[in-house]
Amino acid sequence: MTHFIPGNQLILLHNGEQYFPALERACDQAQHEIYLETYIFEDDVTGRRIGETLRRAAMRGVRVHLLIDGFGSRSLPRAVIDGMLAAGVRLLLFRPEVSPWKLRRHRLRRLHRKIVVVDQAIAFVGGINIIDDMDTPGQVPPRYDYAVAVEGPLVAEIHAAVRHLWSRVAWARLRPGWIRERGHSVPPPPKGRVRAAFLIRDTIRHRRDIEEAYLEAIDNARSEIVIANAYFLPGLNFRHALMEASRRGVRVILLLQGRVEYLLLHYASRALYGSFLESGIEIYEYHRSFMHAKVAVVDSYWATVGSSNIDPFSLLLSREGNVMVQDAGFAGQLRDSLMRGMNEGARRLRREHWKKQPFRLRLASWLSYGLVRFLMGMASYVREDSRARPRHRT
Repeated sequence: MTHFIPGNQLILLHNGEQYFPALERACDQAQHEIYLETYIFEDDVTGRRIGETLRRAAMRGVRVHLLIDGFGSRSLPRAVIDGMLAAGVRLLLFRPEVSPWKLRRHRLRRLHRKIVVVDQAIAFVGGINIIDDMDTPGQVPPRYDYAVAVEGPLVAEIHAAVRHLWSRVAWARLRPGWIRERGHSVPPPPKGRVRAAFLIRDTIRHRRDIEEAYLEAIDNARSEIVIANAYFLPGLNFRHALMEASRRGVRVILLLQGRVEYLLLHYASRALYGSFLESGIEIYEYHRSFMHAKVAVVDSYWATVGSSNIDPFSLLLSREGNVMVQDAGFAGQLRDSLMRGMNEGARRLRREHWKKQPFRLRLASWLSYGLVRFLMGMASYVREDSRARPRHRT
């Protein structure tokens, strides 16, 4: 069961337009330390802007820890990395070996979290990479995404998680001097009234924490479930939970990626649409731009914002981080934002139209779905459905 901590203040940030100025202000006000984790750190307008913010902080004596994924940030020029190192930024690559000629399953484990913690006082968690989300050729910008700014006791949990991972990577990269000196960490005082939890996904103790939190909320839903997810390919337990909720009268709404970004995942996800529609689940595809969100609202009270997609790669391979919230005000704000997104940029799929789609598209979907399952099986990770532990409604 998810452990919620009271006394927090949460601010919902929609897209980079709201996120990056808030992040920049927090880093410019930093006095002691900054931890930043991201999957993509791009050398574009936004990347250079945030990079300069980190350099300024390091040059005035703030301990800046930047952890980027070796695959997601593989295009970051060496000159940019050297420039940040020269300014005093401590920069590490998570799993830098990305050779396409050597397929080993540990190389599939990526750092997919997008987390920033400043002075143990404010944290940012969400799905937004360090990339210019206004640079979307052929689309109406920006990319559709969310983050949340957290102040209050929950920041201590987030800080502990990023510090732990930084320490592990620093030791592995033979940088023990970059591990922060031990000191007494005092949780921030209460800042608001929001109950929230921070959940991670790793390869050992927390393999299914995020997924189980979703399932707990879905099982307890009484009126409505709204899930917005960029890459949606849930396992059998998750699919059954959604369909059971719909059958017991809960309105289930899925806001999913409509544009083709990754061909295999796009068609594999669509293989599940028929069973969802037959169960009464509403499906909306977002076409205005690329949708990158990983959020959900249940009964206008429970909500989550984070980096975890609902697909095998996020739920079983990547390191993820999500904030779970129990608060009507925050959940209502997120729901209103999602409804606006659906009205302005999404199209609803109707069951009667879906059943008339050409056979070649249905075949492509099921072949893609089978290939994804096969690839996950080859990586020795697809083990959930028949052997998953039973779930109990609470």
